[in-house]
Amino acid sequence: MPRGDKSKYTDKQDRKADHIAESYEDRGVPEKEAERRAWATVNKESGGGNKSGSGRGKADTHVSAKKGGKTGGAASAHRTAAERSTSAKKAAATRKRNAEARA
Repeated sequence: MPRGDKSKYTDKQDRKADHIAESYEDRGVPEKEAERRAWATVNKESGGGNKSGSGRGKADTHVSAKKGGKTGGAASAHRTAAERSTSAKKAAATRKRNAEARA
């Protein structure tokens, strides 16, 4: 099998790579680089191609995909009620200002 051949990847891994690459391209990353990063992410999360034999290899763990929520939750948990309230008021004012600008 030649290097770079994607035939050993599952349909789910293929869809995930397409979605990740599309996201990178939306952010201005060149197509080839976006594809490279997408497949690197799929390999990192699932350990590479899984198609072959009984059971189709290991299940995906989504390790790096689960990281974000913990970080955000920890940051807001360390803030006081007054800080959270101030932040919420500021966000509401921004939403109102943006809505008026659009109308």
